[in-house]
Order: sequence, then C-alpha cells, then structure tokens
Amino acid sequence: MKKRAMALLLTAAMAVSMAGCGTKGNESTTGGAGKDADKTSEEEGDTAADHADDGQFVVGFDAEFPPYGYMDENGEYTGFDLELAQEVCDRNGWELVKKPINWDSKDMELNSGSIDCIWNGFTMNGREKEYTFSTPYIDNSIVVVVSGDSDIAKLSDLAGKKVSVQADSSGLAALTGEDAADENKELAESFQELQQVADYNTAFMNLEAGAVDAVVLDIGVAKYQIESRGDKFKMLPDEEQVSSEQYAIGFKLGNTELCDKVQKTLDEMAADGKFKEIAEKYELTDMICLGK
Repeated sequence: MKKRAMALLLTAAMAVSMAGCGTKGNESTTGGAGKDADKTSEEEGDTAADHADDGQFVVGFDAEFPPYGYMDENGEYTGFDLELAQEVCDRNGWELVKKPINWDSKDMELNSGSIDCIWNGFTMNGREKEYTFSTPYIDNSIVVVVSGDSDIAKLSDLAGKKVSVQADSSGLAALTGEDAADENKELAESFQELQQVADYNTAFMNLEAGAVDAVVLDIGVAKYQIESRGDKFKMLPDEEQVSSEQYAIGFKLGNTELCDKVQKTLDEMAADGKFKEIAEKYELTDMICLGK
C-alpha cells in the first residue's frame, strides 16, 4: 500500500514538473507569436530590411536563368546579377546570401521576408505598382528561339505551332498579360499550344527533342543558350522581337530604405566603371541603361 501511495505521489510530481516545463515552452512560443501578430503592415515591410541591418543581404534568384543567375561548372551560383549583388555587398560590408527560388513563388518569398529582393533579370514593366523598384539597369527584349533547321522565320509563322515559355515570366506576360500588346495576344491565340515550364533549361530540352517548335524568352538568356549549345538553335531577327522592356531590382512594396541604399551603390559602380566591367564579362554592355 505504501509503495502504491509512493508511486502515485511520484507520478503526480512528474506530471506537475512536466506541466511546468510545458508552460514555459508555450509562453516562449506564444510570446513570439504575439509580438509578430501585433506588428503593423509597415513593420512587416521593414522586416525585409532587417537582414541588411544584421549584416546580410538575401537575394532571391532563378538558378537556371543564365547569364543573370545560374550554377557554374564548380557548383557555385554565379551570374551577372549575382556579381553585381556581391559588389554591392562588398561596398556596404554586407554578407551576400544567394537564395535560389522557384520563380512562380517569388512574391511569397519576398512578402514573407525570406528574401530582401528579387534580383535576376526581373522585368519591371507592368509591375511598378506591385514592388518598390530600383532604377532600371538593363534594356531587355523578348525574342523567339527555334531549332537551327526550322523554317520558322517570322512571328506569323508561329501560328498553329507549339510554343514554350517559363511560368510567370516576362515572356508569358508579353504574350498574355494584362498589359500585353493586342498583336501579341492575337499571336498567342494563334498557337496550337502555349506550354508553360518551370525553367528555360526544360524549355530548350523540349525544343531540342521536338516537343515544341519555339521558345519565347529574354534576349540575354537566348544569346547565352545559343552560344553554349552551338548551331542547334537560332533566334528570329530583331524585327521579329515580341516586345522590349527593362530589368530592375524588385524590393517589397514600401521598402524604400533598402532600395535606396542598393541604388546609391549601383550608381557609384556605374560612375567608377565597375558596373560596365562586370557587364563586359557577360557580354551585356550593349544592353546597359544605368547611368545613360
């Protein structure tokens, strides 16, 4: 009987002890959640700048979008935009954090504070009310790439063809977006199929396999893919481009403080020649618009 009574007392003591530990843990978690819940939308907007305040600058990018962002033969993330970001960080004493993202999840990443900006061949045209943008730094065009032996020579030849484009990309927006030109919408309606893929590596594999007849994409990426793959592909002539646009760095709407810091550094890089030096490495000098 005494043993049983002792066992019950021990069990009760353990239950109280465990309840006490549980209460402390819940207080800690709830307290943090409470603070977050009490944040105003303005404070949440400031969260994106907190990385820089802590000495980090987190860039969200598409890891399969050369020459702006991609993985090199050594397994390292690099590219024109990432080298620009590295230079900006070096000059501000920040640590660059390169965060590959799914392109169609970029808004979620940015609005959650997971990344500080979208910096990867990001078209600003038609998105000005959705982000706080830097000054545009690259003039870009949306072009069409076909197989090297294709008889497609102009945009009208795409009627009845299967065309590939990256999901949530500027190429897709140029064809079907709210601000797309009427002639481009009509062009897209003439396709047999407008196939959306996750990345352009997939698009070019499909083009090479004959699964699609053409790929619509940014001219910088098109040139890189053509040069790296030899004569397998060709680009339709300049007069057959789909549209023209500009690249800028996209920050969360209202995050002007961080945007201004980055812009000030980019302007300095343009003035002292570093911006052009990096552009020359990626053969993009003819597309620069910053400082002109």
